Amino acid sequence: MKKGIIRKLLAIMFVLVLAGTAMLFAQGQEEDKQVVLGLAVPNLQADFFSQIKDSVVAQAEAAGTKVIVVDAKNDGATQVNQVQDLLTQNIDALIYIPAGATAASVPVQLAKAENVPVICVDRFPPDMRGDTFIASDSVESARILGEWVIEQTGGIGKVAVIHGQMGTTPQVDRTAGWETAMAKAPGLVTVAEQAADWDQTRAFTVAQDMLQKNPDITVFFGQCDTMAMGAARAVELAGLDHKVLVVGFDGDVAALKELKNGLFDATCTQQTQLMGKLAYESALKAIAGEKLPQDQLQLATLTTMENVDQFIADHP
Repeated sequence: MKKGIIRKLLAIMFVLVLAGTAMLFAQGQEEDKQVVLGLAVPNLQADFFSQIKDSVVAQAEAAGTKVIVVDAKNDGATQVNQVQDLLTQNIDALIYIPAGATAASVPVQLAKAENVPVICVDRFPPDMRGDTFIASDSVESARILGEWVIEQTGGIGKVAVIHGQMGTTPQVDRTAGWETAMAKAPGLVTVAEQAADWDQTRAFTVAQDMLQKNPDITVFFGQCDTMAMGAARAVELAGLDHKVLVVGFDGDVAALKELKNGLFDATCTQQTQLMGKLAYESALKAIAGEKLPQDQLQLATLTTMENVDQFIADHP
């Protein structure tokens, strides 16, 4: 009788030990599971996006986190397919820079359906925000840039604006900030506006057409540096008899070197290294269940010939 009871107790203890061991093993596996992040980028040919990618990857490599990077090459439909593929690879969070305004909300919807946190960087779909938005304060930065233009021109001249892709967050915000500044200088009259979709070659063609129709343009605002450089090349070839002030936005390293060489006059340097670091850290916080702020915005720094060297040497 006693032997039977002892055998039963021993069997129960054995089962409990096995169960405890299994739980500890499962817990250890969970703790050892490598975090996997998806990073969906619009166009890695653009130095701005490449710098953000490099910053995210550097943070991840230092911590042993895996990052799967996909490049949409500026095609929204391609990006949707890429995000679908990332989700099949069981990513823990998605760092997302929309490739355009059209269908920008779809990747967020797809990720949310799988309970995958979404960290939006530089742009966000207004109808389907992610868990947080990390970017430059383009409204305030463009306002500061516009006020610098007013100072340089005395508030008098004819302005041409080359927009980025219409409806994207930076295009909307930079337009708002610029127009706030221009409202203070009624003598600066906008005579031409057209989109060039962040493309330098297209901006060159657009600027040439603007100059043919309005040869007395005295200011070009390209909403990114590549478009500003396209406009500056058009100004060079036009052989005008007056100075044309050309300003941009982004402050990527290649553009800063051209600014130093005198191709164009000013930009706003964005903190791409910081943006990548914040994106990585925010992804980990979201995975851990931490609530993130809706926006994480930083000023882009007005950059001219006077301070460009510091940003070339040590990009923020």
